[in-house]
Amino acid sequence: MEVVREEAATVAAAWSPRGAPDTWRLTAAQFDALHDDAELVAIASTIAPDRLPPLLFTAAANSLVLRLEPRPLRDSFPRLGQPQPPLDRHFRRDYRAFCLDHRDQLLELCACHRYQMNEVGRCAHIVAALGPEAEEERELALIDVGTGAGLGLHLDRYRYVFRGPGPSLASAGGAGSELTLAVDIRGTRTPPAPSALPRVVERVGVDIEPLDLDDAGVRAWLAACVPQEIGAVTRFHAAAQVTIEHPARRVRGDASEVLPEILAAIPDGPLVCVVDSYVHVFFEPDELARFRAIVDGVGAERDLDWISIDPLVPMGRAATSTVIGTPAPTPLLERNRSEGVFGVLAKLAYRRGRRSAALLAIGHPSGVWLEWLAPSQAERGR
Repeated sequence: MEVVREEAATVAAAWSPRGAPDTWRLTAAQFDALHDDAELVAIASTIAPDRLPPLLFTAAANSLVLRLEPRPLRDSFPRLGQPQPPLDRHFRRDYRAFCLDHRDQLLELCACHRYQMNEVGRCAHIVAALGPEAEEERELALIDVGTGAGLGLHLDRYRYVFRGPGPSLASAGGAGSELTLAVDIRGTRTPPAPSALPRVVERVGVDIEPLDLDDAGVRAWLAACVPQEIGAVTRFHAAAQVTIEHPARRVRGDASEVLPEILAAIPDGPLVCVVDSYVHVFFEPDELARFRAIVDGVGAERDLDWISIDPLVPMGRAATSTVIGTPAPTPLLERNRSEGVFGVLAKLAYRRGRRSAALLAIGHPSGVWLEWLAPSQAERGR
């Protein structure tokens, strides 16, 4: 039970840290309510640890609230096309009572679903990591590991706005895109975000359980997994529509088992770009080592990038390393202990058989802010 409590507190701190916009208060309040209530923790603790109990519990509660529309609880949740509503002062009381009254339905949902957060906002971090090479007109073969519903496979179909301190502004992508992803740049460094997006000539999503957005039930469950913050809700619905309109290939299976065959089938020419967001942090150490070995093997033979957005591992205050295998620099370890979970944007690049590793930035789990690291902050990751 203590593990569930700690995970709930960590998630609340990650999505809604001190100084976060009021639109994130609801998300923090849900995880805080779980953390502080023994009965709710007892329910969540019946969920298998590998199914991410606090996240799955909260997604199930969201699903029931959105479907049953209990009043006044539903009034604290956002509705598409409307501003984020204020958090009712009795929210915690009403939320607790609703969860306890619907205990059996919550557990039923948790038993037949996995937590699947398709946060398309993280594509902005991927684009920032592409850097100037995106403007060299080299074609890209995009492989999205843990693709879920495949929203990340269409990163070239979105528009990006990077908002720096003061009036500074950079953008990438077409102005006519159906979805604009805005990112606040924190700190003093500006990411080398490209002004043009690469030409994606092949896109393949890999997932143990790929999801079909044409299925209304699947779409409703994914909408419940999204943090109930109006920006995240709006992004999901817009990206889902883009994904439905542009079907892309997806492969069912364990990434380490199917990736070699996928990569072998990609013809010479395009730059292979393997991406993942909040996926490899959940791999067991031996699974992660196997995945790294596969990437190293392919990188020795052809140009390849692996861009990862993952928390430090093992996830939590005991973290020591990064998903790409480099030790975590001391400043990041200290921030990980004091600020809760954040995503570390890291990149392994292979060119003519030579391998280079870089820790680039840290960012919000939903992609809404990005802080580019100074060399001194990432020096041990080089």
